[in-house]
Amino acid sequence: MGRRPQPRIKERLLDACADYALAHGLPDRLEPLATATGTSARMLIYHFGTRDALLRAVLGHARQRQLDTFGDLLRARPDEPYTATLDRAWTSITGLDGRPYLRMFGQLRENTGQQLWPDFRRVATTDWLGPLEEGLRSIGRPELATLVLAVIRGLLMDLDATADTARTDRAFRDFLAAVEHLPSGDSSAAHHSQAPAGSSTTSADTASGT
Repeated sequence: MGRRPQPRIKERLLDACADYALAHGLPDRLEPLATATGTSARMLIYHFGTRDALLRAVLGHARQRQLDTFGDLLRARPDEPYTATLDRAWTSITGLDGRPYLRMFGQLRENTGQQLWPDFRRVATTDWLGPLEEGLRSIGRPELATLVLAVIRGLLMDLDATADTARTDRAFRDFLAAVEHLPSGDSSAAHHSQAPAGSSTTSADTASGT
């Protein structure tokens, strides 16, 4: 009777593989992962079944780390305005701690990555809407989650393409300053409920979600 894979060994191997992938990118071959884990490609196949199954497990494991880390950064705190929380989160996400995740999951835009995780682009978007909605609820604007996420994703793409940290940092802080001056959701709703019948909203009102 053959040996059964041992969960603790498998978890240790997965941790080491995720560490390697975050530091160096997701490899196409098993050999770099075998070297990083101090084992052999044959033993990795023994524990994970196939190369693609291992790579998918590595992506999922690293993604959970990212969700835990970034999710905590986006959590509202009672001792600071949520715009300050977002500012600090942006600094961490684009800094040394966050960049390995951005680099690794940026690979999934390529064909090979899409084959490993075909639904990633949708998941990578919707995963962050909940934490942002919850945080923005602290300032009465949970409906701005899609807008805030779109700005973050757009500026991350800009930063990846240009490496212009100063400009993208400034743009994000300008955006946060604009958010700080938006009326709360309740006061905005009251304003529209008092508008004369037949009056039309401006395009700026529509665009701002009010």
